[in-house]
Amino acid sequence: MKTILTTLAAVSLLAGTALAQTADLPDNLAKLGAFKTTGVTDFTVVEQTGPFADGIRKNLERIKLPDGFRIELYAVVPDARHMAVGPQGIVTFVGTRKTEVWAVTDRNKDRVADEVKNFAPSLTKAIPNGPCFTKDGFLIIAEQNRVLLYPAAEFFYESPDVVAVPIVPSGKLVPPDEESYNHTARVCKIGPDGKVYISLGQPFNVFAPEKMNLYTEQGIGGMIRMNTDGTDREVYTVGIRNSVGHDFHPVTGDLWFTDNQVDGMGDDIPPGELNHQTEAGQHFGFPWYGGGHVRTNEYKDSEPPADAVFPAVEMTAHAADLGMTFYSGKMFPEKYKNAIFSAQHGSWNRTTPVGARVMVTFIDDEGNATSEPFAEGWIDENDEYLGRPVDIAQLRDGSILVSDDLAGAIYRISYGQ
Repeated sequence: MKTILTTLAAVSLLAGTALAQTADLPDNLAKLGAFKTTGVTDFTVVEQTGPFADGIRKNLERIKLPDGFRIELYAVVPDARHMAVGPQGIVTFVGTRKTEVWAVTDRNKDRVADEVKNFAPSLTKAIPNGPCFTKDGFLIIAEQNRVLLYPAAEFFYESPDVVAVPIVPSGKLVPPDEESYNHTARVCKIGPDGKVYISLGQPFNVFAPEKMNLYTEQGIGGMIRMNTDGTDREVYTVGIRNSVGHDFHPVTGDLWFTDNQVDGMGDDIPPGELNHQTEAGQHFGFPWYGGGHVRTNEYKDSEPPADAVFPAVEMTAHAADLGMTFYSGKMFPEKYKNAIFSAQHGSWNRTTPVGARVMVTFIDDEGNATSEPFAEGWIDENDEYLGRPVDIAQLRDGSILVSDDLAGAIYRISYGQ
């Protein structure tokens, strides 16, 4: 408890400053930042048993995995998107593209969730897709156009009132005129430098040239980084269409990220991307390149950047590569150490569906990367989706979680159990 109180005391100055600068915030956010109650008492609790859960388990019997691995239902979580496992291993926070963040708890540690309920129900949220944890246990959630920090969320999530501080106030992540319903599922991760890295997808299939200067300046169609109190914001990556997954190599500290590429160019082009960034400011080709080395029609007569960085791996076209994580656990065989597990959400802009699987990418000592399917079978013989994986997270025991926003579930993949 002493550690928790110290954490809250340390953030109180930040809370006071944020409140002074954001008089237009909703009343409940202002109250929470000042450590006041809101009067909200009700949670939404998600049923974990019954026919719906049984149907998901039945579909999991179709999933193919390498020998020795197994997949099981971990939790029923509506609209489950990106995940952040608490440093204490108490709760996993799950974002959505709607209005809820879910708190998923396995109290008896049998590796099946006992309780799923909404987090901070007194707060109105807008596309709270991207949760991540700082190393000292602060939860950050990147929304459509706001970033909130929740100190000690892993300890106080049982209450409907949880301290929340805007490190990027509403309307300041992107200019309000650039808010969109498209490509606004933000993702955040903490880098080796302790800063928070947030992806900002640009809202178009291919944006018009007159947007170029604004987007480059703001980091739209790129990635930004800042201190965890919101200060020292800078653009770290440019030339991205819509990245919805990134992580840092455990040994080199380099940034790797997925990127979804241009639609409407045919079934088999352009390829999806897994990218490798080695320094700040690198340009990854969009909008001149629609994916890989494929030029876009809109910019085919315009000279691309001479220093454009091409993908480390070209993925299946339109498979929609989303969340990813480097594997650092001890449960899986040694070959998977420092490999990337990533989710392919599945295609919409294709005559025959592809994707809907978990990929694994191995990186050799020279940095060369090769990808292959790891878990697949969520597309049935009728070309219907039985699930659409979104993100990968690792539990403390070394197993991995896979979120699925179509089925509304989280799966657990383990080895040798």
